[in-house]
Amino acid sequence: QVQLVESGGGLVQAGGSLRLSCAASGRTFSTYAMGWFRQAPGKEREFVAAITWSGGSTNYADSVKGRFTISRDNAKSTVFLQMNSLKPEDTAVYYCAAPPDSDYTLPRDQRAYFYWGQGTQVTVSS
Repeated sequence: QVQLVESGGGLVQAGGSLRLSCAASGRTFSTYAMGWFRQAPGKEREFVAAITWSGGSTNYADSVKGRFTISRDNAKSTVFLQMNSLKPEDTAVYYCAAPPDSDYTLPRDQRAYFYWGQGTQVTVSS
């Protein structure tokens, strides 16, 4: 069983930065892609970013491109989301997720993900 635990959320002013972490356990972390999603109040959950098992390739939603950076430390079984130039519209619960197997290289579709963390709240004030 895979466990994902996010941390690093909080309240920040517009223009500020936060770094989210997601610690994984339960299987060999270094062989699987990872993703970040978010869900704002009253909205559907949406893709934010994904990273391949090696960290060599990444993919971002257009709304965060150039402001957010996804990275991973396979030695620590942790994936990160560095969020800069935050905007009020970035306010959401942020989730990390993992696909069921290593066949998924860089998925954007949340249906490709099987394991989910509990989420961490990010609130950006104007």
